[in-house]
Amino acid sequence: MKYKNKLYILVISVIVLLGSCGEDFLYKDPQGSINHEALKNQTGIDLLTVNAYANLTENGWGATPFNWTFGGMYGGDANKGSDANDQSVLNEMEMYSTLPTNGYINEKYQWVYKGAKRVNIALQTMAEVEELPEAFQKSRNGELYFLRALFYFEGIKVFGPYIPWVDETITDNDPKVHNDIDIYPKVIEDIDIAIRDLPATQDSPGRANHWAAKALKAKILMHKGDLAAAKPILKDVIDNGVTSNGLKYALEDDLSANFESYRDNGRESIFAVQFSSDYNNANSGLSLCYPHGGDGSPGGCCGFYQPSNELANSFKVGADGLPLLDNSYRSVPYVTVRNISSDEKAPISVNNNVPVDPRLDFAVGRFGIPYKDWGLPQNNWVRDVANGGYFLPKKHVYTKKEQDEGLAGGALHDGWAPGSAINLQYLSLRDMILLYAECLANDNELAAAMDLVNQIRTRAALEVNIIKIDGAPAANYKIENYPSTHAAFSDKETCIKAVRMERKLELAMEGQRWFDLARWGGEYMSKELADYIQFERNFLAKFATASTLSSARTMFPLPEGQIQTMGEDESGNPYLVQPAPWR
Repeated sequence: MKYKNKLYILVISVIVLLGSCGEDFLYKDPQGSINHEALKNQTGIDLLTVNAYANLTENGWGATPFNWTFGGMYGGDANKGSDANDQSVLNEMEMYSTLPTNGYINEKYQWVYKGAKRVNIALQTMAEVEELPEAFQKSRNGELYFLRALFYFEGIKVFGPYIPWVDETITDNDPKVHNDIDIYPKVIEDIDIAIRDLPATQDSPGRANHWAAKALKAKILMHKGDLAAAKPILKDVIDNGVTSNGLKYALEDDLSANFESYRDNGRESIFAVQFSSDYNNANSGLSLCYPHGGDGSPGGCCGFYQPSNELANSFKVGADGLPLLDNSYRSVPYVTVRNISSDEKAPISVNNNVPVDPRLDFAVGRFGIPYKDWGLPQNNWVRDVANGGYFLPKKHVYTKKEQDEGLAGGALHDGWAPGSAINLQYLSLRDMILLYAECLANDNELAAAMDLVNQIRTRAALEVNIIKIDGAPAANYKIENYPSTHAAFSDKETCIKAVRMERKLELAMEGQRWFDLARWGGEYMSKELADYIQFERNFLAKFATASTLSSARTMFPLPEGQIQTMGEDESGNPYLVQPAPWR
């Protein structure tokens, strides 16, 4: 009886409280939220557009569009690094035994649809706003379609083109859509709208412009395998394109200009994700991918994404200063040696008997070579040599100068994770040039293709890109252009090999490698990865258990949790069907 009386009093009290507040109490917006009606104006549309851009930076390690796991590690540019127990979910991916329950693939899937949802809300809201300035409306419309095309393209790259298409015409909060259509045409429709509506220049350098949309379309068409359609677009972008802040596209002389916060949004950058040293916007997606720590290393965490032995040795050159297209770079001697019996502080050292492309020490951190302005790497910069080898990621890692000036730091996320204000280029001129070279080689325009390859190599050979110690080259650097007498100028197969090798070297550690291998064909991909595994076994024992990736698996499995959550339609058919190679 005592309990019932208390309950009765409580119920009466709640009724009185609600009555005293009036009915409006039930319709008050929660604190920290924005009422949808308040967004139906120019300022609101701008906020919603920025919110869609923000999806590029609000990501987990599996979701980041820089794809260090899917494009870099899975493609053989790097191994997982760190130690075997940390982020052990990546071990199965590293060994090519990925399961549909893998958390990283679920992160990527969620990111794709979170981004699409943000775009869809913005487009739906803009349709309800009258009398927006025409130039503003066209630009924001173009930016939103550009971003949705980018998000879905990331989904295609990882999961293949048979994923659900959800656009602004679907207003359900939890839409149920089958993955039974190829969404490439939908994505290309989006990017065509972006090309139509976007201006050549923008009021902010981080906004997508007309030329970024064209570059993205070319990239999508290349991944689709439609080189004929991509070819004229690539030529147009290279010949006529300008950045959002009006700079004519051109290769920077200094390779470092593309990976420093001081020189962001430069003339080689077509579309870059904008980062800052703010706690919430310092590139959390790559926060694991810094040297492990100790003795003045940058980041201080966490030792992941260590370049592979196969990648490092790919930079070996012959006496002529050219890449070893016959794959003999996998033979001894190697670019770095481990002097186990040495008493030196850093017993792993450069093998100066081996001539190498200078881009090796721009993309890969090696013991004995200055690590940007941090000095020589020390042993404890590597977390576990037996698990990750003895190379360090380098391109995206900030300088000591940037840290000292507050543009980077070792505790910018959750109180522990490193990050920086360095923008990272999602679309770059160097990428477009080499894609165009592919198209030319495919059409038997071999001399023109090799001229573009030599353009990339000429930049790499400039004095500013030679790392030095006390005024002398830090290693045995040697790089030359392909002479017109080389077989690549007369033999199509050799030309294609040269172009593909140049992409491997120029874009190393930029999260592109596996996507290149996959679009070049399943058989090619499977063979290249099998050779990679075989080589890595010489250095890292764990690769003895690695599987050979099936030639049919040019995509990852759909996340099992998403399949179960979506369930079945009224006819008992599942909304999400796993791709055939993964069933």
